[in-house]
Amino acid sequence: MIWLFDTLGEAAAIALLGLFVGLLFGAAAQRSAFCLRAATIEVATLSLGPRLATWLIVFTTALALVQGGLALGWLDLSEARQFSQPGSISGAVIGGAMFGSGMILARGCASRLLVLSATGNLRALVTGLVLTLVAQASLTGILGPARLWLFSLWTVPPGPARDLGALAGLAPIATAALSLAAFGAALAWAVLAARKSPGQILASALVGVAVAAGWYVTYHASQIAFEPVSVSSISFTGPATDTLMGLVGNPSLPLSFGVGLVPGVFLGALAASLAARTFALQRFQPDTPMERYLIGGALMGFGAMLAGGCAVGAGVSGGSALSATAWLALTAMWLSAMVTYRLLARPRTIAAA
Repeated sequence: MIWLFDTLGEAAAIALLGLFVGLLFGAAAQRSAFCLRAATIEVATLSLGPRLATWLIVFTTALALVQGGLALGWLDLSEARQFSQPGSISGAVIGGAMFGSGMILARGCASRLLVLSATGNLRALVTGLVLTLVAQASLTGILGPARLWLFSLWTVPPGPARDLGALAGLAPIATAALSLAAFGAALAWAVLAARKSPGQILASALVGVAVAAGWYVTYHASQIAFEPVSVSSISFTGPATDTLMGLVGNPSLPLSFGVGLVPGVFLGALAASLAARTFALQRFQPDTPMERYLIGGALMGFGAMLAGGCAVGAGVSGGSALSATAWLALTAMWLSAMVTYRLLARPRTIAAA
């Protein structure tokens, strides 16, 4: 990594590392059909199957690798924003609930929309742009005051108050052992109950590996770079807004891990789609009304900025680090998504009766 920094310069090297992590995530996410929305629907309909198995393998893989690295001293996430900055319980709950409902309406979370866009899904592309614009408006624009007010309703200080392991009184080695056990249980269930093939399991695990790699790459980059480097992992709402606003408002795009990540995910998913010959243009149809997608994208854009991340940024990246507010946001996403799906399915059930 030092050689890469010396050769390319710090900013370009970090962006290139983000590109590599994104390529892995995009290709693996496309091949595994990784999707939180699909997993929540399986739980809501009590038809536990391959989509839930995929999500569990992704999450527990990232969890085991990150917690193992912390226990072995290979990682230190104390400077990550999930622990070094104040958090918000109200933001996690309200934002997570908004995001969960939005991803049901839009038929995909932020990461899934980006992956689907690379496979020719124009609905996902339009929805992703709406999500990004609303996220930017929530960060620095007209929706910013509302986000800050909701965030301030119930805050928690930085440090141990945001660390789920510390709150539970668990030593790093204990959290690592529990995380490894969770991965083993998820793997066993995927093989024995969900009947996942080895290829599907590998692709799912590689998504989790990419999330863990984001933490490792940015942490070690922060140790050798002269300029400050944010210790972070894969997230989509913030990096997508940075990339879009940089392209629109600056003659040259400021380089960062996130700026490399977003195109990397797109290119990785595109390559996997072309290799599998699944690339196909998909447009809005009568059974996929645009207004539903636009509302869903707007809810996710505001919700992600309020909750501190999207289904991957808060849910998997923050969750694998055992950020308490990230776990709270993820729980809100799950519950809200399941309730929203059941409410949307109810009129069809009544009509059928």
